[in-house]
Formats: sequence, C-alpha cells, structure tokens
Amino acid sequence: MAKYLFVYHGGSNPETEAEQAEVMDAWGNWLGGMGTAVIDGGNPVGQSSTVQTDGSVKTGGENLASGYSLVEASDLDDALTKAKACPVLTAGGTVEVAEAFDM
Repeated sequence: MAKYLFVYHGGSNPETEAEQAEVMDAWGNWLGGMGTAVIDGGNPVGQSSTVQTDGSVKTGGENLASGYSLVEASDLDDALTKAKACPVLTAGGTVEVAEAFDM
C-alpha cells in the first residue's frame, strides 16, 4: 500500500458548540470509516510561512493549509476516492492529495 498525504485547505469553522460537535463527529466517522488505512489522522494547522530561496519569509497566501492526514491507499484513484468523502468539502474547503514516498 502506498501512503498519501491529504492536505486540507480552507473550510469554515463551526460557530456553535452543537455545530462543532457535528463537525467532529463527521471527521471521526470519516477517519474511522477508513480503519487501519489511516496512518496519522492529523491535526488542524495554523497560518503558514514560506522561506524563499533568498532567505526572506512570506506569511500567508491564497490557499493556506488548514490541516493534514496521512492515509494508506492502493493507488492514487483509491486515495482520491477516500478524499472525496472528506468533511472539509462540505465546509467549503478542498483536499490536496499527494503520494508520500519512503526514503
């Protein structure tokens, strides 16, 4: 099985405790539904900064990462199918999928 990095971009934040509980349940169900394919369920992340080739630092950008997970899948199509059920999509976000290689 190959490993795939799912990088989440955007998505709205729940406004009430009830909405937060609903979102957490959706994430738990999605990740739990993949069983042992989930290597690292990941976490949300804060604002990113990028170190440029000249050493300068750029903070922010158009499509900031909002979280990540590491998932096993048989191939890219399988990984994309798994990503298509991600709860961030219903919150207006996107999922970037890239194979992670062991070195």
